[in-house]
Amino acid sequence: MRERSLPASPNWYSSRCSDVSSSGLLGVGAKNVIYLIEVSAASCRVTGELVGHRDLVSGFSFCQHPEQSHICVSSSTDGSVRFWDSNNKTLIRKNAPHQSPISAVHWSPADKNLVVSGDEKGVVVCHWFHTDDTAIFFPEPRTIFCLTCSPHSWKSVAVGYKDGMIVLIDISKKGEVIHRLRGHDNEIHSLAWSPLIGEDTLYTTSEDHDATNGVSAGEESGCFLASGSKDQTVRIWSTAKGKGVMTLKLPFLKRRGSAVDPGVKERIWLNVHWPKGRATQLVSSCFSGELAMWDLAKTGKQKWSLFGTSSEGQNHSRIVFNMSSVQLQDGREILISTSMDREIKCWDMDSLSCCWTLPTLGGHVYTLSFSPVGVGCLALGVGDNLIRVWNTLSTQNQYDVRSFWQGIKSKVTALAWHPKKEGSLAFGTDDGKVGIYDVFSNKPPQISSSYHRKTVYTLAWGPPVPPLSFGAEGKQSYSLYSCAGEGIILQHEPARLNGEASDIDKLIRDTNNIQHKLSPHTDLSWKPDGKVVAIGNEDGSIDVYQAPSLLLLCSIQQHHKIINTLRWHHDHGAAPELHCLLASGSSNAIVYIHDLRSVIENPPESPAVLTEPYRRLCGHTAKITSVAWSPHHSGRLVTASYDGTAQVWDVLEEAAVSNYRGHTGYLLCVDWSPADPDVIWTGGKDFTVQEWKVSQQEFTKPPKGKKMVMMQEKKQKKKNKMASGSVGPAEPKINGEPATEGKQAEQALSEEDEEEEVRSTNSLESPAVIEVPRKSTPAAKLKDKPDLMKKKKPRSMLPLSTSMDHRPKEELLQDCLTLASVKHSSAPPAGCVPGQGDYIHLGLFHDREALHRMFEAEEESHVEAGHYDSVVYLRLWSGDLQGALQLATERGELSDHLLSIAPMAGFEVWSRTVEAFVKQLCLQEQFLKAASHLLSINKLYEAVDLLRSNKLYREAIALVKARLPADQPLLKDLYTCWAAVLEKDGHLSAAAKCYLGAGCSFDAAKVIARKNDAPSLRTAADLARISGEEVLGQTLALRCAKDLAAAQDWVGAQGVLSSQSPLLAHRLHLCVAELLAAALEDSGVLAPASCVSTHPWANLNGYNTFQDRARDIWEEEFNVCLNSAGDRSISALLEELKSVETPARSASIPLRQVLLYSSVHLTRSLLSWLLSDDRRLLTELWQAAAWIGDSGHFEVSATFCRLLFPEGDVRIFSRKHSTTLHLSEAEAEAGSLQAVVCYHRLYECWWRDSVVQNGPSFCINDEPNDQAGAAELKERCSQGLDFEPSALLSEPHATCQAAQRSVRETQERLSTMVLQHSRVQDGRTDSGNQQEGSQSQTATSDVEQGSEEETFLSLSSKMSKLQQTLENIPNTIKMFPRPDVVECCLVLLHLDKSSSVSDVLRQQAKDLLQKYGTSLPVLKASRGFLT
Repeated sequence: MRERSLPASPNWYSSRCSDVSSSGLLGVGAKNVIYLIEVSAASCRVTGELVGHRDLVSGFSFCQHPEQSHICVSSSTDGSVRFWDSNNKTLIRKNAPHQSPISAVHWSPADKNLVVSGDEKGVVVCHWFHTDDTAIFFPEPRTIFCLTCSPHSWKSVAVGYKDGMIVLIDISKKGEVIHRLRGHDNEIHSLAWSPLIGEDTLYTTSEDHDATNGVSAGEESGCFLASGSKDQTVRIWSTAKGKGVMTLKLPFLKRRGSAVDPGVKERIWLNVHWPKGRATQLVSSCFSGELAMWDLAKTGKQKWSLFGTSSEGQNHSRIVFNMSSVQLQDGREILISTSMDREIKCWDMDSLSCCWTLPTLGGHVYTLSFSPVGVGCLALGVGDNLIRVWNTLSTQNQYDVRSFWQGIKSKVTALAWHPKKEGSLAFGTDDGKVGIYDVFSNKPPQISSSYHRKTVYTLAWGPPVPPLSFGAEGKQSYSLYSCAGEGIILQHEPARLNGEASDIDKLIRDTNNIQHKLSPHTDLSWKPDGKVVAIGNEDGSIDVYQAPSLLLLCSIQQHHKIINTLRWHHDHGAAPELHCLLASGSSNAIVYIHDLRSVIENPPESPAVLTEPYRRLCGHTAKITSVAWSPHHSGRLVTASYDGTAQVWDVLEEAAVSNYRGHTGYLLCVDWSPADPDVIWTGGKDFTVQEWKVSQQEFTKPPKGKKMVMMQEKKQKKKNKMASGSVGPAEPKINGEPATEGKQAEQALSEEDEEEEVRSTNSLESPAVIEVPRKSTPAAKLKDKPDLMKKKKPRSMLPLSTSMDHRPKEELLQDCLTLASVKHSSAPPAGCVPGQGDYIHLGLFHDREALHRMFEAEEESHVEAGHYDSVVYLRLWSGDLQGALQLATERGELSDHLLSIAPMAGFEVWSRTVEAFVKQLCLQEQFLKAASHLLSINKLYEAVDLLRSNKLYREAIALVKARLPADQPLLKDLYTCWAAVLEKDGHLSAAAKCYLGAGCSFDAAKVIARKNDAPSLRTAADLARISGEEVLGQTLALRCAKDLAAAQDWVGAQGVLSSQSPLLAHRLHLCVAELLAAALEDSGVLAPASCVSTHPWANLNGYNTFQDRARDIWEEEFNVCLNSAGDRSISALLEELKSVETPARSASIPLRQVLLYSSVHLTRSLLSWLLSDDRRLLTELWQAAAWIGDSGHFEVSATFCRLLFPEGDVRIFSRKHSTTLHLSEAEAEAGSLQAVVCYHRLYECWWRDSVVQNGPSFCINDEPNDQAGAAELKERCSQGLDFEPSALLSEPHATCQAAQRSVRETQERLSTMVLQHSRVQDGRTDSGNQQEGSQSQTATSDVEQGSEEETFLSLSSKMSKLQQTLENIPNTIKMFPRPDVVECCLVLLHLDKSSSVSDVLRQQAKDLLQKYGTSLPVLKASRGFLT
């Protein structure tokens, strides 16, 4: 039974590693143990542990239902889930359905039997407590970081993943995913459901109240879910809608006088907790350990209130990992938090103030010590690099603990209070550092400038010895002594720690005239009166020296293993005969008590040797780590052991008084309370310090170790088999067990314990560090460490002679006599030749000839075994260097070492060896190393060829550039070869760099352009321009610009061409194309491009005509005007643009591409306008209009004509620049262009007429749909046509169009007749093939009636006449066609009903219609006009 204790630190980086039950019992996972702590608003007390997991506890949760509130569940990275009874602290059941480490577990608040767990592979498992059934789901192939069950529906589980995804699953539907909540972009650290069902409690936007599109995750009304992520945000989600409704960004708070820099990535763990009964209040952790209470219903920026603002130092100092709350019986609600600062804090949820703090420990408790001056002041040295000083007698705070970290960067393994100076505490660390702290000040510690090479195990204050004692007579002074793992004891002067410490071994040797090597020291203890000091050694001996000269008084030879601890009996309030008692503990599990009174009071003339102890305390089953005498009793001792118990002894009676078994691992330190004779404090491997009372313990003796019993039985069986019935002397026993068993048990125990330490808690941020057991000096420590990295024992170079040293003891002793006879006797034994035969091993200890004989025998042995490398080394050692190299060459076993010593045999031998080694390296595919060795013998070209032949071009080029002149042809050859390989593999950029290195800029640009995307083409163009390849650069830039223009990246296209000054004409073309596309998009006839970059000037900006706007842009942006000269002159630009070819017009070309082709002709026409060349202007304008018209986009063509000729007259080209075209220079082109313009205006009139006749509902193009708009249209129609349509009624063009229609019809009839004739010839009649007959029937329906009248000959004759007619028509009519004249006549006559058309035009239209409208559809449409 224990009183107070400091538990192990809760595990870090787990989403739910602590939980509190409804009865106020807190469970915390620390390492592989769950600690149970009773909590209230005033205090806390550790009540026990749940022990069973083999690896780290990754999750813990209580059942929240009243009848099962004592049942809890835990998960571990070992893949197991365990159910516990917290009342009895027993395991109920273990499940292991996971194949990967479990990362989260939760007991459903809505179902008392449901537990859900998730692992790092994304597997979710449902455990049913009452039936022991499991169900496995795999919703997402992601790493699970956290999960939580809904408090309102047992079906709903929220799972958070490492990549920021949150998934809501329905476990009643085999883990079906209900919603995927996307918003976080980093790890999900915590999830919390709202305690209130429904989604009406928070302020949300209007769109959040829309109807939900999916099924809710919880009940039908949904429920809010809070999430905390590493992306530094808390998000509130609607599980009904499956989307976020609120995002809370963590506040950047000032701390320790400085503000958190938002640009610096802080280490953060964002935990969220939604307390019960607080639907609008959410608790979250912050950057540096602060806790914030968020008011979700509050508006404004600051929705949070901080915990612990009532006084300084209440908050955690590092990030918080877990939070849980509980409503106590007195009505108060408290919140429990765990943090990286190794503290568990309790908070009042109403006042947001800290109620109490429970410190925890993050490493082995190596040492603890009570101050001899400050009563009740306990110092703890812990493996988490901290010293803790605990005021154990504080009445206000029973856990009044302060931590000290400055100057400490390793585990604290030794502590010692100053005997007189209050608050002065010496410490030693695992890295060999020794220092002194003043615990009552905030100053950093004083650090000794003398460091130990290994772990400091013992510190002791004692009187100074020479040289520090010189001149100190009569003064009350103390020196600090430190003993460390390398086996030396240093004396430090506290006032001058920056001075060099002295090794007391020198004084011991000088005083006692010792010549031999001293055994490494492992512990020391000064007698309280300072007259003698006891020093324990690695060999088990204890030496007692008299101060200050350190004269050896006696040597105690009772222990046979390393001394771990020594302690003198106190000299106050006890019988004088007890003042000289010395307790010692070692690794053989027995505590010896030595009475040194006679030796101290009557020093012998020569050092005495003591072999019998005063008392022997037997009972422990593993090594002793610490002992402490009771300051309240005489002859009362407590010991701590690796068997995991602390034992109280009555020394004089050799009786066991009490045994404490509260720790879960081995013990490392123990001390008696200076204030209470019944209280003892212990610390150990389980990361805990425990206070317990001697009188309240159930056991009196240590338990007998199970491992030792098993080993004893196993060894006894083995001995029985080997004995074969013989009875030998009994084996000596220690503590009732064989002496050899203790060592084996100790090693097995330490291996297991060290392995557990590797897996201990809080090591996720840094590599796991193996805790070093106390008192492990170089030789002794190896047996206590686990053999984590077992190295294969190297093969002996001298196996024959080595094997001779493993013979029976008698033969080995005889060898010593034989060797002595050979070396010192004139008549050696008969047949004894050292280095040969049975005496081969003696060659190592005789002369050189014997050694060579031994080498010859060893070589033969190695050759038979195939160990030629050993033969090589033996030859090297014997001086046969050339023979060694020759053998290694033949065997292909040359090495760097052999090569390094080859020059000793001469240059030729070395050169041959290098060449042989190069061949060997090539066979091993170590080409770089082989080339380097060729360089060592000045074979540069061979090295380059070697690299090139193995395609190591990069290294070959580097070698050539470093060693040969820059104009070396080999370099260009290497670049070219490498470029070809890279180009073949598709590494075009690297190939281009090779061509540049070779001086082939043209090839470099061509290679980059092969990828044919815009960035590559632009780079290739710039490269060619920089390299002087202007023509290629212009070609590539033009290709790139065209691709960018096709993608509507006008800014990029102009940017590419801007660096190529000769391409100004093409820049003008792109300017016109961009302006045209923008104008068409503004008119609504062209859909806007999805990805487009345009210039600010790409709009008409109030201009009446397109051409005026384009001309002004040219002048403002491109400096192109009538006065431009040189390459920028108008004529030069026009000539450059004439070289641009456009394909044949076709309706299959995309519209955007059509506009690019059309803009080429439009740009030429604008340049011709500036040159006043009306003929070319009209020709190019007609080509531009024809491109758009022939593409089949009627509205685009109409808008194009309106942009160029808003008045409908092609003669008026520009009002702004007073330009009127002379149509006589190009009558055919002008007439055709005018006809196209009139054609579109004719249809505009027809549509307006249709609106008037059919009413406002027939509105097109967003015309006004009211009566006023209709009246306006009617008035405009009644005024007549607003253009001159005579260009549409051209009889020559009507004749040409009629002939072309007749030719097409005749060709169709001829082809049908030929097809029908071929089918008759093949014997395929209409009845023979129904499908083909049905097809041919429709194709020939028009000619069947007249088949008897028309023949193939008559149709051929008709075709000849029609072709002759077309040939007689002038070429200008055929080259520059006009819209269909018959169609225009019909529309014009239709408009005559509502618009006033002149009689001449009306009659002309009727005549043309009667003459050329011969087809059936036209005759039918013209009946109303011609009758």
